[in-house]
Amino acid sequence: MDLYDMTFFGEATNRICGSLDIHTALDRCFHHLKDHMPINGIAMNTYDPEKKEVGNIAIVSDLDNNRILSFDPVKLTPEAISFIENFPPTPGPALILNVPNQQVVADLVWKAMGKPEISLLLLHPIVDEVRLGVVFIFAEGFDRYEPEHSRLLTLLHDPFAMAFSNTLKHREVVRLTEMLADDNRYLTRELHHLAGDKIIGSRQGLKHVTEMVRQVAPLSSQVLLLGETGVGKEVIANAIHCASPRANKPFIKVNCGAIPDELIDSELFGHERGAFTGALQKKRGRFERADTGTIFLDEIGELPPQAQVRLLRVLQSREIERVGGTAPIALDIRIIAATNRDLEEMVERGEFRQDLWFRLNVFPILIPALRDRLMDLPELTAYFIERKAKEMNIHPVPVPAPGALADLSRHDWPGNVRELENLIERALILHITSPAGTPLRFPDLDSPEPSAPATPPPLPEDTSLNLDDAIRHQIHRALEATGGRVKGDKGAAALLGVNPSTLRNKMKKLGIPFGKSLNPDIS
Repeated sequence: MDLYDMTFFGEATNRICGSLDIHTALDRCFHHLKDHMPINGIAMNTYDPEKKEVGNIAIVSDLDNNRILSFDPVKLTPEAISFIENFPPTPGPALILNVPNQQVVADLVWKAMGKPEISLLLLHPIVDEVRLGVVFIFAEGFDRYEPEHSRLLTLLHDPFAMAFSNTLKHREVVRLTEMLADDNRYLTRELHHLAGDKIIGSRQGLKHVTEMVRQVAPLSSQVLLLGETGVGKEVIANAIHCASPRANKPFIKVNCGAIPDELIDSELFGHERGAFTGALQKKRGRFERADTGTIFLDEIGELPPQAQVRLLRVLQSREIERVGGTAPIALDIRIIAATNRDLEEMVERGEFRQDLWFRLNVFPILIPALRDRLMDLPELTAYFIERKAKEMNIHPVPVPAPGALADLSRHDWPGNVRELENLIERALILHITSPAGTPLRFPDLDSPEPSAPATPPPLPEDTSLNLDDAIRHQIHRALEATGGRVKGDKGAAALLGVNPSTLRNKMKKLGIPFGKSLNPDIS
């Protein structure tokens, strides 16, 4: 290498490797190369073997005030793919293309750039027999490059290869960092309200449920949680996940009833860029986010038929396909489903796939309603009061007023534990302005007031307590009042509030005469 080559190489290397930002490095190199060869731009492209396309990493140009700055990924033809994949993995001299359409890949990229009248000089950086992509310079006009220009650019193979390799590694680190940050944001939103949740009643009303959780948690079997709205299915699902070997992996919650039908495939399974209008970026679905962990499908009975089919495939093959994708993506996930609906009845009505029902119903756990586990009310009440008071910064934590727990136990709790939690939060909001030390009351609780047992009025001494005698007495009174008439608006049946046929059967059983044989004027 003579002095000219050494000076050229040294200055170019300093500029190419002197910045971690590849656009800055290429811009500095571009201005250096202008002193040695025709050049109006320099670009760095890479080949994606999965998508079979060429994408641009960086490009700088002085054509028409940087008119050529970038271009969209270029889909390759089978001929172009074969050319790239069979290209020898050894460094070679820079390739002169004084007319871009002389080479199949260059022709496609040239067309993506708008077919400007340019000449190309291509260099293929290779590291450890791995071809990284292509660095090319271009000059306005055809037939601009000569062998001397190719020789000079070939001298820069190693610095370009180093910069290319570092750029690809940096892009991968950025991609993984963004993915991790996205997962962290998503999981924080999904799980922040579960922090501190525990199974209240594990030694009493939920003892059987807790035992089933202990049995199934170490496995990867599907679990189906059944129970009314608000009984705590999500808490039980979280307990199963936290007690499993997947505890440190993602726990993704999906409310199947809250996703619009037209978005459910994209939300669950993800989509590729350009899969539909508005799909500007590739998106990982909930199943991909749950890989190696657990996915909780709440309100599974609300899934539309199309999504049921795709879920069945996931259960069978443990694979998904993104919307607009063609390659299957293998997953390692545990599925916990939950519903407050009768799936078996839905199967009979044709609203839920029978094969999906069989797949989900591996280990069903029925969570009892709050009214069936009232022994847990004191512990649940104390837990929610302490937790909500802490969230609302209420000090000291109030205690329930005398008789308040008795009022709670008389309530029917159609909303179960969730209703209790909301009731306590409302009571604490009302309690904020109360003087310190005031006990907590639940004024808006719709529960019946206790009352003393009713004392029946004394019966006349000659009144029989036999039920048939009492019925016979009432029928005679009704017949007397209606002149013996049984049916009709003014008949005894209407007066007693029963069907005429029912009354006649009862009269026949009790031996009470009726009909025309008794009085020809009545019926």
